[in-house]
Amino acid sequence: MNDTIAVIRGDGIGPEIMDATLEVIDALGVGLRYDFVEAGLAAQEASGELLPQATLDAIARHRVALKGPLTTPIGGGFSSLNVELRRRFDLYANVRPAITIPGTRARYDGIDIITVRENTEGAYGAEGQTLSDDGQTAHGVIKITRHGSERIIRYAFDLARRERRKKVTLVHKANIMKTTSGLFLKVGREVAAEYPDIACNEMIVDNTCMQLVMNPQQFDVIVTTNLFGDIISDLCAGLVGGLGLAPGANIGTDAAIFEAVHGSAPDIAGKGIANPCALLLGAVQMLGHLGLIEAAQRVRDAIRETIHAQDHLTPDLGGGASTREFAKAIAARAAG
Repeated sequence: MNDTIAVIRGDGIGPEIMDATLEVIDALGVGLRYDFVEAGLAAQEASGELLPQATLDAIARHRVALKGPLTTPIGGGFSSLNVELRRRFDLYANVRPAITIPGTRARYDGIDIITVRENTEGAYGAEGQTLSDDGQTAHGVIKITRHGSERIIRYAFDLARRERRKKVTLVHKANIMKTTSGLFLKVGREVAAEYPDIACNEMIVDNTCMQLVMNPQQFDVIVTTNLFGDIISDLCAGLVGGLGLAPGANIGTDAAIFEAVHGSAPDIAGKGIANPCALLLGAVQMLGHLGLIEAAQRVRDAIRETIHAQDHLTPDLGGGASTREFAKAIAARAAG
């Protein structure tokens, strides 16, 4: 197990929720150490670079990073720092759990869905994006490969088997996008045949969105391409109370970055009222990735117990406490 992780505190509310998250991790007594590095606006102010080489080197060295939300300035350079990090480290699997926590403003009870999204190709690829000289016609290329499809679908089935999940849903648009989505679906069928212990069904993406609203309990693990996964994972977050409870893991062969999937919320930055739960749940994913299964469960249980007890909740959860007060209540429970 790595005992040192790279930590990017982030922009906006990032430093506040990161400090809260590290306080909870420290309370576990698992001996993790932190190598603090910078990216985003904080890095640009310090070094003139949005993504310094020292930060990339630290992630490569430690192979695990915990990241706060980043702001990508409008203008030239990277279209998204998050996308750039995924490309640099080939973090092909984006794993987004959506789990109901009693006491929140969740729309449904009993939701427990994991969306596994291909993270490096598809509609978000940089290749082939052009705008005509007169500005009237935009053109883009969607590239889906057998390699990219197979590894993300296999990841989803392996995750289902490891987590003792019962079903994987292949989400596609092969009825219209017959080559790109068609290839993804074809590969999905081939991979599914190798996992007879896991049920597999296929669903067109627009029907998936409708079914998630009408009967979300039917879903277990969803695996899909980049754009569809981006949309579906946010929809699933809405089922359980919003992005404030939505963590994300970006997994590759040689590195993994764990994060809150919400933005930097500059409107409340510095006020000390941000909800740290999304980043805390990202840390839960990180702890599991590091093999610290019992510690991960302690944090998960502490979050649920603190929210259920209405103990020092932040304003978005219906309380009046600060980020730090909420974190201290969770840390006390996690410490046992």
